[in-house]
Amino acid sequence: MFLVGLTGGISSGKSAVSTMLRELGCPIIDADVVARKVVEQHTPAYSRIVYHFGPEILLENGEIDRQKLGQLIFADEEKRKLLNSITHPEIHKAMLKEILLYFLRGYRYVVLDVPLLFETRRLTKFLNHTVVVYCDPATQLLRLMQRDGLTQEHAEQRVAAQMPLNEKRGLANHVVENSGSREDTHRQVLRLHTRLEDSMDFLLVRVIAIAATTSLGGILLYVTKILMS
Repeated sequence: MFLVGLTGGISSGKSAVSTMLRELGCPIIDADVVARKVVEQHTPAYSRIVYHFGPEILLENGEIDRQKLGQLIFADEEKRKLLNSITHPEIHKAMLKEILLYFLRGYRYVVLDVPLLFETRRLTKFLNHTVVVYCDPATQLLRLMQRDGLTQEHAEQRVAAQMPLNEKRGLANHVVENSGSREDTHRQVLRLHTRLEDSMDFLLVRVIAIAATTSLGGILLYVTKILMS
């Protein structure tokens, strides 16, 4: 099995592309979904976030107010780095567990939907392919303002808090241009899906794993070492 990293920028359309790939049968591990799970009440990350950011970031039911926390970190780079240092290790451990399950079920590849793929660089060394969903800056800003009801100033702050899409585009193996129509984006996703399905990258990993292991426990240990090296 090989790994594919999918990323983009705020309001670039990454979620739409992820949905298209899922509809085509691709296994998707969504880092945002995992991120919500690892900060649920009574988890280690939850306790550390409340300790560092205070009880004022909680809702009445005790859950973290993601909107309030988001406002804090987008306005303060140090707080953003602190939050990432708390959540990212927990997210990556949870994603590893899901990867191992897909491996054991015989999938050829898994798509990791990770918004901050190139910012953190923790996962890039494990990826055979990286995909960036790109749109031009004006379209990105307009979509964000319309989606979240933000002023232009606030929308620009949120965009500026991330790595520029042009920079991400230069780091990726594949680019899905999402400045145009949904139909055009879908055609590009179909071409990407065909390339991934036709890839033989998974064969080397499976041959090595089979040759190097003789039991289920050995396979788990081998894959874990590869992913954590």
